[in-house]
Amino acid sequence: MRTRVGYAGGTKENPTYYRLGDHTETLQLEYDHASISYAGLLEIFWAAHDPFQQPFSRQYMNIIFVHDGEQERLARESKAGLEARYGKKVTTEIVPFTTFYPAEDYHQKYYLQGLTFLMQEFKAFYPDFGDFVASTAAARVNGYAGGYGDALSLAAELDDLGLSATGARILQGLVHR
Repeated sequence: MRTRVGYAGGTKENPTYYRLGDHTETLQLEYDHASISYAGLLEIFWAAHDPFQQPFSRQYMNIIFVHDGEQERLARESKAGLEARYGKKVTTEIVPFTTFYPAEDYHQKYYLQGLTFLMQEFKAFYPDFGDFVASTAAARVNGYAGGYGDALSLAAELDDLGLSATGARILQGLVHR
């Protein structure tokens, strides 16, 4: 439903991109439990990266921040399942969530921010940048702008995104590429 990028897992207070300390860049995800389960999110997560690749730095490591015992159990079970299936050690870490620090504004909805016309529309909807970052529509459009999603999925939700006819055509053009 909503996404924000930021930093977590370290000890430095108020990290920034250039003063990250021991944090990892991460995505905070709010989801609708009626639409997808935590186990379903884990399937997407494992498919979206190489869980066997050794990270070259703490900043870019593969990591799951769990919020409770059930999430930890499911994450560890799915990790063990991958290791059993492929016969290799998964390097993705599973650690308890502590604090999430939002990244700087220029990192939020990064793909969408690069699309001038669509950003003008979103600025009209959300004059406050925090509201823009918290917007489900902005999260969805950013995903499509970044190459995630297909034309059929976009067609099913296009009317709910609040875009003008021109904005809709621009987004459809990006997805059809």
